[in-house]
Amino acid sequence: MPCERKPMRYGHSEGHTEVCFDDTGKFIVTCGNDGDVRIWEGLDDDDPKFITVGEKAYSLALKNGKLVTAGSNNTVQIHTFPEGDPDGILTRFTTNATHVTFNSSGTRVAAGSSDFMVKVVEVSDSSQQKTLRGHDAPVLSVTFDPKDEFLASSSCDGSVVVWNMEEQTQVVSWPLLQKTNDISNAKSLCRLAWQPRMAKFLAVPVEAKLHLYERGSWEHVSTLSDDLLTQPINVLAWSPCGQFLAAGCVGGLLTVWDVNSKLCVERQKHEKGFTVCGLAWHPSGSQIAYTDTEGCLGLLDGLSTSTSSTNTTKPTKDYDDLFDDDDDRLMDEQLSDTNSPVKNPVTGDDDDDDFLVPATGRVRNRGAILDDENSLDTGSLKLGQERFGDDDDAGSTVVPVTAPLGPLRPVYEGPLPTPPQKAFQPGSTPAHLTHRFMMWNSVGIVRGYNDEQDNAIDVEFHDTAVHHAMHLTNSLGHTMADVSQEAVLLACPSTDELASKLQCLHFSSWDTNKEWMVDLPKGEDAKALCLGQGWAAVATSALMLRLFSIGGVQREIFSLPGPVVCVAGHGEQLLIIYHRATGFDGEQALGVQLLQFGRRKRQLINGEPLPLSHGSYLSWLGFTAEGTPCYVDSDGVVRMLNRSLGSTWTPVCNTRDTCKSKSDHYWVVGVHENPQQLRCIPCKGSRYPPTLPRPAVAILPFKLPLCQTSTEKGQMEEQFWRSVLFHNHYSFLSSCGYDIDEDGQNQAQKEQQELLMKMFALSCKLEREFRCVELAEMMTQNVVTLAIRYASRSRRMVLAQRLSELALEKANQTPEEGLQEQEEECGPSELTGGRYRNRQDQEEEEEELAEEEGGQVMETEMETTDTRKFSKVGRGNPFRVTGPGKPSASSGQPRVTNILDNMTSSKKSTPLSGSAGKQNKSLVLKPLAPRPKSKTQSTLLHMTGTKAASKKTQENTEPTPVQQKPADVPPPALPADSTENKRPKTGFQLWLEESRKSIAADHPDLEETDVIKEAMGRFRTLSAEERLTWTERAKGQTGDPADLKKRKRAGGGGGEGLDNENGQADADENSAKKKKSVDPSSKLSAFAFNKS
Repeated sequence: MPCERKPMRYGHSEGHTEVCFDDTGKFIVTCGNDGDVRIWEGLDDDDPKFITVGEKAYSLALKNGKLVTAGSNNTVQIHTFPEGDPDGILTRFTTNATHVTFNSSGTRVAAGSSDFMVKVVEVSDSSQQKTLRGHDAPVLSVTFDPKDEFLASSSCDGSVVVWNMEEQTQVVSWPLLQKTNDISNAKSLCRLAWQPRMAKFLAVPVEAKLHLYERGSWEHVSTLSDDLLTQPINVLAWSPCGQFLAAGCVGGLLTVWDVNSKLCVERQKHEKGFTVCGLAWHPSGSQIAYTDTEGCLGLLDGLSTSTSSTNTTKPTKDYDDLFDDDDDRLMDEQLSDTNSPVKNPVTGDDDDDDFLVPATGRVRNRGAILDDENSLDTGSLKLGQERFGDDDDAGSTVVPVTAPLGPLRPVYEGPLPTPPQKAFQPGSTPAHLTHRFMMWNSVGIVRGYNDEQDNAIDVEFHDTAVHHAMHLTNSLGHTMADVSQEAVLLACPSTDELASKLQCLHFSSWDTNKEWMVDLPKGEDAKALCLGQGWAAVATSALMLRLFSIGGVQREIFSLPGPVVCVAGHGEQLLIIYHRATGFDGEQALGVQLLQFGRRKRQLINGEPLPLSHGSYLSWLGFTAEGTPCYVDSDGVVRMLNRSLGSTWTPVCNTRDTCKSKSDHYWVVGVHENPQQLRCIPCKGSRYPPTLPRPAVAILPFKLPLCQTSTEKGQMEEQFWRSVLFHNHYSFLSSCGYDIDEDGQNQAQKEQQELLMKMFALSCKLEREFRCVELAEMMTQNVVTLAIRYASRSRRMVLAQRLSELALEKANQTPEEGLQEQEEECGPSELTGGRYRNRQDQEEEEEELAEEEGGQVMETEMETTDTRKFSKVGRGNPFRVTGPGKPSASSGQPRVTNILDNMTSSKKSTPLSGSAGKQNKSLVLKPLAPRPKSKTQSTLLHMTGTKAASKKTQENTEPTPVQQKPADVPPPALPADSTENKRPKTGFQLWLEESRKSIAADHPDLEETDVIKEAMGRFRTLSAEERLTWTERAKGQTGDPADLKKRKRAGGGGGEGLDNENGQADADENSAKKKKSVDPSSKLSAFAFNKS
């Protein structure tokens, strides 16, 4: 069936358009969104006659000189044709009618409406009406049975219903379609079509296929489909002979099937890929007129249905006989156009021609499709193979015809490319809507209105303390928006005259100019934008990302590896998603970049592929309220970045699990890690919500897709790993220098350890001792001690033995590993960046931290003696060079030893930290923000006076090799340095030594702890200059050997104290070595019940 696709003609304004032929085929009649009906004498008619029927015309039908239209005034009108004179109103509805159609004789009109009703009206007497009620949503289409007994209708409620018109009852109802709440949200118009003349089949478009139902039995007898047909079918039209069925699709593909052979005989592509929304077959069967959603009219000319005429003249022949007859005649001789089933006979010199035609009338028309600029071009190469390969399967009748057609062109048989996803703003609804959400995030809502009355933007804040609501006129036509605590950012695409513009309303500015605007270079359009803390970013069509300060200063600019899909910002983080390649077979090939701004800008994720569900696309991108990147795909799977596992993406929720219907969706607006909440809007029958009424936000829980979550073990594993994942943000925020909620972090770690202990107990009951040890490896040292008690009380001595070895390992865990973990977690910037701060900042910070150091040093060193009991047994420190029973050789070594032991002991002092990595993190990150005073004081309460005194003598006597340049290494910069800096005297400690007597005189009954508290209070009352003097004195003393001697004398035998302490440590070591040879049960009892 060779045909020619004529160039499109502009007919109506943008929007839904319909088309039909008059009874003679002389006129093409169209109606559109502009309210006009145009009467064309042909596609070349430059001045078609028009009739205005209202503000909008939704549907039309023409028969016997009567033109029926459904208008926007909720009426179905009738006009004379072709004069166009009004001839009255046939019927009315409470809302607009959506589709009208004539019966085969032209005596009745059926109309479906958005008020869920179908009416059947006599044309000669409009008072004769029948109303069919039963649909639960707007009616999409209606069609008469050619024998005038039944009527079929489809609706947004997802059903296709066949009615008995006389009895006004439903004969049969099929739930075939996706449910929607309105025709504007429906994927397809689902225009039903009854086979003319024979009235044997009812054709129903279901997604990308056509279902044929037999009249009478109402059984589904066959399905027509095509490999290239991937988008939903919108409209149908039968050829006048009833043998061919044409379909127009959402993606612009026009397909014609031969119903008898179920073969696709023609494919054509809309020249711009717009949705086909109107389709009509010429009474002669030689042309198909079609219209699109942009208001244009097109024509396929030269269709041959002469096979159908042969069929009518010889009705006794079945389909196979018909083709045998045609094949024989075609093979015998070249025949005239009138007898041949094809318009042009196939000759030997047709090798160069694009139209290679077998006798079935199926054409290999590649050229008509390949000249389209759509991204599906490569896929259409498959046409050649299909159009001949299918024929071989159809039966032996076709085989003789394919032989003489000449050599086939090489055919591509691989996977088909996927059309790339267009750029979008997360949290926005589609731009073609007149009322839409331009942005909905955790700060506020930006709504856009673009109708006849108004083109405006409304900005509303969830917290009115941030800013009051704003109403902006949208004279520039902005289509993108973002809102943060500081500003509103808007962007519009370029036009022929104007450049693409970026507009920022910086409402948090303290000066009077709260707005700035930037024109992008010519030919460069804004595609995506976002706001962060103090910056704005816009990704453009030139594969560039431009950064601006929030005040309008142009900052960095860099190229993107591919076309942008969307961007998101949070604090100092920028997340970019782009197309890294062409996807195939429905997959999107997306890449992700994550950048962090701050003192040292760096790229955390560089071009990694973004994991999506099979055949899905990205639907939302953003950050949790705590700053963890996450995204949602079109299958409803929510994934979150797992920083602790090498920046991998973990699925944390599937919104489809809570949807009641296949057509329901959740539209995500925000994610929170603490509390664990997914904030989204439920949408019935749609992917996005309407602006009115105001949607209600629902909260969904998270659930990791672990195996067997119905069992007790699976539930606890899911809770544990979800808790670990959702509290990773504490360590990230700490490493970036933010204050964190230590109570929340401790509570989370406590939860995790409790879950581990419950799983341990469960594994013990199930006699899975190896699994118990695996669980214990994730526990902290204190919880392992509990596990040992549990195992020994459960009479599992082998397990208790293993756990005691594990406890020793944890006590001796090499601090070097902890340091390496810190470097990986924090990166070079956090570990070394502090060195570049100036001396003045450092001195101020030292003053602020003086009292904290005064407490923390004593606390940490007090615990060191306990830890040494363990550290001499098992694995030794790699930094230590000690012989059996001897102190260290060099004076510097004990310093390092103490640092490492302190690190171990600080692990011990946080009883419920989550894992080895987390223990180290809490140690390193402590100094980044000064603790609240109450917390500092509470740590001091754990000390006793005797330990503090012994610690003082220890401090006085130890040499300090690293202390000569303290200004170069400020306390918060490097964990090891900050620990070392605690060893020399601070200004506060010097002042305390001198003032101790006066405090004791004033308060003789105070204990040591209370003396320190009182001293801290007095030290605070000193002026800044006096405190600075004490700090300088402390620094001066460290470098003067004479001062050191004086301090030793003043200490009164401090050296002896140190020797005694070393001797005690050696004694401990020897006793520990003796312990090793004791039988296991005594060793166990030592661990299980030794409370020290």
